[in-house]
Amino acid sequence: MKTPSGGIDVLRVFSGPDRRHGNALGVVRDGARFPGRAARQALAAELGFSETVFVDDPERGTVDIYTPGLRLPFAGHPLVGVAWLLDVEVLEPEVGEVFVRDDGEFTWITVRAEWAPPRSLREYALPAEVDALEVPEPGEWVYAWAWQDEAAGRIRARAFPGRGDGIEEDEATGAAALLLTQRLGRALHITQGRGSQILTAPGPDGTVEIGGRVHLEAVLDAPAPAR
Repeated sequence: MKTPSGGIDVLRVFSGPDRRHGNALGVVRDGARFPGRAARQALAAELGFSETVFVDDPERGTVDIYTPGLRLPFAGHPLVGVAWLLDVEVLEPEVGEVFVRDDGEFTWITVRAEWAPPRSLREYALPAEVDALEVPEPGEWVYAWAWQDEAAGRIRARAFPGRGDGIEEDEATGAAALLLTQRLGRALHITQGRGSQILTAPGPDGTVEIGGRVHLEAVLDAPAPAR
């Protein structure tokens, strides 16, 4: 486990090699301070990160994931981030066991495509078309992508959750990368958002590995739970 925190650890997940970009993640290490879904949902909404994770058992890797507006049984970048922070070999979100490995630069999780919620995967002819997209109206979760270098498996992508919860564009999205990897059936190097990087590799048994760089950005004081 990385240096203990009594507050809320703010991580950057799927950052570039220069530690820039990546998706912000809030991690509440002492999940017992916020018992019940209502208290956790309220804190996730207050923090405003695309996801916030509550750690219920750091030894077993039991975690609970929330967006500002709903609870998620599975999400990619929160699991990569909390895997790095807790330094465990297995995580236990609601969907089941998630195996973890760390190669020194990247933290990897092994997951199954059926765990990811549906996404509209929209292919464009050129990366410039993806770059030029405006944020669509809420209502549909869209993952827009184009080949940068098909032979090398390099992809340009942007993600629009469409939930109407204040997160208009997701900087780095493990679940969508998982679905795209399953569809294409090959390892991918995805540049998403402003410059986040996501690596994926399909496994022989229907699983997919998702990997990325993680670093600690800040530690916030945890507010008192509402009574």
